[in-house]
Amino acid sequence: VQLQASGGGFVQAGGSLRLSCTASGRPFGSAGMGWFRQAPGKEREFVAAISWSGGSTHYADSVKGRFTISRDNAKSTVYLQMDSLKPEDTAVYYCAAKYGTIGYSLGRRSDWFDYWGQGTQVTVSS
Repeated sequence: VQLQASGGGFVQAGGSLRLSCTASGRPFGSAGMGWFRQAPGKEREFVAAISWSGGSTHYADSVKGRFTISRDNAKSTVYLQMDSLKPEDTAVYYCAAKYGTIGYSLGRRSDWFDYWGQGTQVTVSS
C-alpha cells in the first residue's frame, strides 16, 4: 500500500489549501482514512478522519468549522480542505489508512491506522 500526499505549501493566515492523498495497492473502498499533523517539537496529532463510505467524519476541536475532509472512491483519493488557516496550523500533514473497515466504527487514534503517507508541509504565515 502506498499513500501519496500532496497539496501542501506556504499561505498567509486566513488563506486556504487543499491537501490530497491518493492510495494504491489495495481496493480503496473499504478504507477508513485520516489526516494527522506534526509541528516542530510537538507530538503527532489527529486532525480529521472519514469512514469508508464517507458517511461518518471526525474532526479535532482545533479545526472544526475550518477544515473539511472528503473522499472520492473512484479516484482512491481523500481530501482535506483547509480554510481560515492560522499560524498554529503550520505542520507536516500526514494521511493514514486502515483497510477492511466496513461495519466498524471510525477511529481517530494514530494506532487505529495501518498505513501512513510521507507527509506534506503546510506553512501559514501571520
